[in-house]
Amino acid sequence: MSANPAATTRRYFVPKPSPYPALLSFAIMLLAIGLALRVNGYPAGQWIALVGLGTIIFALVRWLGNVISESEGGFYHHWEDRSFRLGMIWFIISEITLFATLFGVLFYEREISVRALAALDVNFTPWPHFAGAWPTSGPLGKDFETVNPWRIPAFNTLLLLISGATVTRAHHWLKRDRRDALVFWLAATIALGVVFLLLQANEFYEAYTKLGLTLGSGVYGATFFALTGLHGFHVTVGVIMLTAILVRILRGHFNPEHHFAFEAVSWYWHFVDVVWLMLFVFVYWL
Repeated sequence: MSANPAATTRRYFVPKPSPYPALLSFAIMLLAIGLALRVNGYPAGQWIALVGLGTIIFALVRWLGNVISESEGGFYHHWEDRSFRLGMIWFIISEITLFATLFGVLFYEREISVRALAALDVNFTPWPHFAGAWPTSGPLGKDFETVNPWRIPAFNTLLLLISGATVTRAHHWLKRDRRDALVFWLAATIALGVVFLLLQANEFYEAYTKLGLTLGSGVYGATFFALTGLHGFHVTVGVIMLTAILVRILRGHFNPEHHFAFEAVSWYWHFVDVVWLMLFVFVYWL
């Protein structure tokens, strides 16, 4: 099969064998082993985890760099574009199942387990001072306050809603080949994402230092930080990807007919926005 992008006989471009998938798998294993060792009190674990994390970053940068070179070299056409779109769709579906699982945990804790305990014999107390109400720290019995939804969470909701509009606007100008407007609206999206992360970091700091709400404050604290922390990680990844797209735009990449990488990142960003709306309603508000 010819590797010439001008060749018309091939149906699908098949790249040369790459070492990066195997290297990435090995690095993920190192990271997992390192974290497990660190959690169990072995000091060497943090260094193994750092080596794994560094290797992950190296492998991703090199691997994605190859993909970008192939894209800009004209190797990708209809079939490659279709497979990339299907791959991104399945990736987002996998992300939906991940968050759906955690929302399911929240629903079970709040609507089933606590109510079931409260419906038991009135003379039976699962733990001291059990009130049968949500939020609860469970048998730990630790006192904490919940985060006020109408301060940072509400403002962050507004930020993400606006960022969804700005990235859509950027896509509008990309399809019209207006690169000045494209850069402005994409940079605005990145800035909104960064502000969101800074405010969420401040919210976590206040929760730990002023509200007594921590990962160790029982079932509510663990669920709260699992959902909001995982979402914050996804926002961080989204900001990094948007920044990479902006750098590529500044280097002259993409045109109105060929810009799936931009579309893929915008899909991901809209997914992050929708998940946050659900978090605001079910974790902060209700």
